Amino acid sequence: VQLQAFGGGLLQAGGSLRLSCSNSGRTFSSLAMGWFRQAPGKDREFVAGIDWSGHSTSYKDSVKGRFTISRDNAQNTVYLQMNNLNAEDTAVYYCAAEVMGRGIPAMWGNWGQGTLVTVSS
Repeated sequence: VQLQAFGGGLLQAGGSLRLSCSNSGRTFSSLAMGWFRQAPGKDREFVAGIDWSGHSTSYKDSVKGRFTISRDNAQNTVYLQMNNLNAEDTAVYYCAAEVMGRGIPAMWGNWGQGTLVTVSS
């Protein structure tokens, strides 16, 4: 599994951004995919996850209703649409992958390089 995240940037509060993460290597459709973030001085935290089929998703409470995770198995890509961003969303965002037959895993073994999202208030 080789993951590459991109799409980060600098924007003002209230704005929107879409992150993408592409996978090469293991068959993408066998992987649950997730987005995590790490803000300066803080631990990395789970943001959103999606199962292999795209039918099951999970979100951190503070991003529910603002962020949407989706995937395109034909394009080997997972997305994170982020709307109504605020300064607390500023972080390096990482995508992660794990082989999972059903559901969204609690442990993730494959990580991509992060992409920085900076939201100015």
